[in-house]
Amino acid sequence: MLRTLRPSPLPLIPAAALTHSTRSVRRGDVEPVARGVYVDSAAWRGLSRWDRDLARIHAHLLRHPDAVICRESAALLWGLPIVGSLDAVHVLCPDTSTSRRVGRARLHTSVHDDRVVEEVQGIRLTSIVDTCVDVARFRHPAAALAVADAAVRQDPRLSAAVLAAVNEERASGRGRRHARWALARADGDAESAWESVSRAAIEWSGFPAPELQRWIGPPGDADRTDFWWDRARIAGEADGHLTYDGRCGDPARTVLAREERDRRLRRRGARTVVHWSWDDLAHPSALREILVGVGLVPDTVPDLGALASLSRLLRPGGQGP
Repeated sequence: MLRTLRPSPLPLIPAAALTHSTRSVRRGDVEPVARGVYVDSAAWRGLSRWDRDLARIHAHLLRHPDAVICRESAALLWGLPIVGSLDAVHVLCPDTSTSRRVGRARLHTSVHDDRVVEEVQGIRLTSIVDTCVDVARFRHPAAALAVADAAVRQDPRLSAAVLAAVNEERASGRGRRHARWALARADGDAESAWESVSRAAIEWSGFPAPELQRWIGPPGDADRTDFWWDRARIAGEADGHLTYDGRCGDPARTVLAREERDRRLRRRGARTVVHWSWDDLAHPSALREILVGVGLVPDTVPDLGALASLSRLLRPGGQGP
């Protein structure tokens, strides 16, 4: 299977290419993204947070081409989604005595380093499987689920069982138990990080697991819904503000198309169609109130601690536990 990594979203400018880097920064022409590495300031301001993180990773590699990228930084290079903020470029350094932060890089060591390191397009990084296990061991379970879902979706050879087996077989037990929840639930039918986080919030709110990506309607003319609870005949949609802010076309037409689609789903057997936003996921009780309001009955007690930690993760700059 041919694998490619995500390139830097912007051209990187080494200090040697600038007549006077300090003056260029002072004038606002360039932005430093690593020591001695810059990007065009105007282009930088237009980047998303994730693309900025990706540029910083490539800037680190420009200075340290032999570095082994790991954890969330490796996930970004593999094209896997990151939920929450990335606080540093994560680098695997098994020959160091202790894990520590050096500048904008966080160096990680392990006495039992049994990760698979691959070299792709001249970049060394942990394998997709080991990246998933690392994120699951050391990050918030909802963030880990988003990475694991995307990995299974991206590579048909992967599965929840494969990821769980690597987690159990590692010599180091650090974080093993923490990782089990996310890795056991990896499902390639979740088509976005939003849907993955929604899956976590649904379970922690006490509701039965929905069917993912259910087609409703006659063959060739069916609509697919993100979540489907068959017994209650409820369709759920993880909607985003991006859908309605004009970046995906005329917002009025987008809303009308959504309403027409909801009507089709109801004509074809859905009792109701419910939508929620990222803000709803970030509020500990909002999604539960939405789903209870349309008649979905919880079958377990909500995990209030997990929901509170999810709220912290989804706040701007959130890291989760």
